[in-house]
Amino acid sequence: MHAVSDDDAPLLHDVMPWSVRPLRIGRGWPMAPDPASLRARWRLLTSAPDEPARAALLHGSRARTLHSRVAQLPGHRTPTTALAGEHGPCPEPVPVRHGPFDQQWLIPDHRLIDVARPELWRVADERQVFAVEQGYLAESPEPAVAFSAVLPDGRSAAGRPGWIRPLFRRPGGLDPNLAPGLAEVLSAGLGAEVAPENVLAWIAAAARPAAAGCRVPLPRDPADWHAGLALGARTLWLHTRGARSADPAGGREPHRARLPGGSRPYVRAPLPAAPGPGELAYDPQEETLRIGAGQVSPVAAGAWELTAGGVRVLESWYERRTEPGAPGSLEALRPAVWTRTTTSELLELISVLTLLAELADARRELARRLSEPGRTVTATELRAAGVLPIPAGRRRPASVLEHREEGPDGQFALL
Repeated sequence: MHAVSDDDAPLLHDVMPWSVRPLRIGRGWPMAPDPASLRARWRLLTSAPDEPARAALLHGSRARTLHSRVAQLPGHRTPTTALAGEHGPCPEPVPVRHGPFDQQWLIPDHRLIDVARPELWRVADERQVFAVEQGYLAESPEPAVAFSAVLPDGRSAAGRPGWIRPLFRRPGGLDPNLAPGLAEVLSAGLGAEVAPENVLAWIAAAARPAAAGCRVPLPRDPADWHAGLALGARTLWLHTRGARSADPAGGREPHRARLPGGSRPYVRAPLPAAPGPGELAYDPQEETLRIGAGQVSPVAAGAWELTAGGVRVLESWYERRTEPGAPGSLEALRPAVWTRTTTSELLELISVLTLLAELADARRELARRLSEPGRTVTATELRAAGVLPIPAGRRRPASVLEHREEGPDGQFALL
């Protein structure tokens, strides 16, 4: 028997058939690292003295102007009248994932977003997990897929878009977004029931980037399967900041990803009140992150070097919080000082990146084992079992007819 090549392993495109392109907001100001800035930007927009001033602040596009009338985003009761006459309060900002690791906040108003992908908003709930296939970088060993419990924008720090694949096609954890029959084939071969969450954990552990699309080698050996599940569950827990795959008995606390006591990062020297661009640096000898005269340590080299889209995650995160924004623009409205919340977010991100970096050896070992002859199920075998090709309907969103959503000017639409 021969080792399975990239062409023999099934594509993620087939394992999770329904995919959605990234969101396209069309303007920078409706997204920010903190909700207070978004409320201040909204107040400035809606208090503009006249329509030309409001239009200049909006930063309109072909898809969105002050007079665009669009439906509400699913799950958000926002006005559907034109922005030209809007004087109400700011819609409550919601957390979103920008790239693989940066949590941002977004004003969930369809009038501000060029292409919002409402089909994703309909299925975003407490059961959902979004897999985001990353853009292929031949020179980078980055994982092929990132995961989020909140709605992802599908972008990367380098601006490369990725495909968004929800685990479930309907709200409430219903209708898994998996190739029909795949779980049954795996269950029969492994001698154990395979749940949708198991398949996602396996993808988190074993998916590998390839020029022709992300590949997912599927295991024959139960030992490989269980090793991959343990690795993948921890990966999902870290990517979702403890919102998914929590297991206190397994060291995965809900909504918390912390390093052991002696390894946790702390602020060793006070951070600047208002740090600016270019003040972030790393000292590998001291394992210290420096922001101006401020110091955070210990910060493992693996956390500093971890990249997404070819860009260091910590550098991208810092840049998003210190860019001044163009003078006179809504993006220029930012917190005047570095807050305690921002420091807490930085310490949490360092912990997540450190723990992810520690999984690299286990990922490499699993990949090595799966490259051995006869250890994986091929796409050819899945075609023989009737799992492939994928029915066309499984690549489209599921129908959602349980409720109505408000369209432009208060009219309702059935979906």
